[in-house]
Amino acid sequence: MNNDNQENANLNDEFEINIASRVLRLPPYLFGRINNMLYQKRRAGSDVIDLGMGNPSDPPTDEVIAKLNEASVDPKNHGYSKSNGIVNLRREVAGKYLKKYGVRLDPETEVMTCLGSKEGFSHMCLALMGPGDTAIVPSPYFPVHMYAVALASGNVITLEVGDHDQFLENIAYTCEHLVPKPKLLILCYPHNPSTVTVEPEFFERVVKLAKKYGFMVISDFAYADVAFDGYKPPSFLSAKGASDVGVEFTTMSKGYNMAGWRVGFCAGNAKMINALGVIKGYYDYGMFQAIQIAAIVAMRGGDVAIENQSRIYEGRRDALADGLNRLGWNVTKPKAGMFLWAPIPEPWKSRMSTMDFAMMLLEKGDVAVSPGSGFGESGEGYLRMSLVENENRLKQAVKQIQRCLEREEEKYTVSTS
Repeated sequence: MNNDNQENANLNDEFEINIASRVLRLPPYLFGRINNMLYQKRRAGSDVIDLGMGNPSDPPTDEVIAKLNEASVDPKNHGYSKSNGIVNLRREVAGKYLKKYGVRLDPETEVMTCLGSKEGFSHMCLALMGPGDTAIVPSPYFPVHMYAVALASGNVITLEVGDHDQFLENIAYTCEHLVPKPKLLILCYPHNPSTVTVEPEFFERVVKLAKKYGFMVISDFAYADVAFDGYKPPSFLSAKGASDVGVEFTTMSKGYNMAGWRVGFCAGNAKMINALGVIKGYYDYGMFQAIQIAAIVAMRGGDVAIENQSRIYEGRRDALADGLNRLGWNVTKPKAGMFLWAPIPEPWKSRMSTMDFAMMLLEKGDVAVSPGSGFGESGEGYLRMSLVENENRLKQAVKQIQRCLEREEEKYTVSTS
């Protein structure tokens, strides 16, 4: 080996990739085992019923798809778009808030388009949080609520979300005793994953706490458009003074069946939205304009489509919940959202972890679910089951779960006798 080659070899041996500490702080992805087995089983030809991810399987309306096709062939729509969204789309968002929630918004300063609400939420955390800052997050938590704060170098305190009064009391207690006080409160109602819902008075109390203790609020309102049994999910922004302290993220992924289109919005406090705009200005050049134009059509004609989709999810909710309850489970039907939050029945809850139970259903029953432990410690003992399959497939999933548990119970009885 000549001297140049020897020198190059030595340089390569000494080179080291140093990953940022914010990435190293992230834990292993807890759904990785489930996703890997799901992939392997489908690759082997198994017809797995996937209730794990909240990925809508129904299409948008024909009118929306037609408008996308029409707009996509217009050469004017293929350049860079404004990162905050075209003005007519922002006006539609403001109009929806006024019509549905009685909230007046300035589409120029109080509404911003995002590449899905998850992108907007994550970049908002980057705009607001830094080293030494703390956010309060409801538990169990949707992973991005926890880890977007961590990626922004902030700290997280989780508070259990099931009891509204206790949750608010815990917020006040945390603010009284933590130094420095929390900078941000993250809310998510209808809640993912637990399906907990609130009434408007809850948000009034949140605003009073925010003003008393000086924290900002982000409301993740992803399931605003999917509700059942006459329940109407309230908007955080409808509470008096809400725009003084926070913002709300909405999405067209669920009620409009446009998940892959990545259309989300941030609305509320102008200073917070401006800060998000600064971050987005450095990160992206806006959404494909043809998608924004089609989103306008979807929003203008969306009431009927949204109501129809909610009825579809309601039928799926009933099919899955009723079927599991007939097996002896204790599933409460949610008032909103596209999930069941199902406690694992005995004796299985005492025998194995939530992750092992979910893996058993997938491996032995060809039904994929999300283990509650993937949403934090308070999710242990629960499964999140999405309502994305049709009613017949959901009824089939119940049969496969029943057969799986009966077979495994027989094996367990034999092995312990």
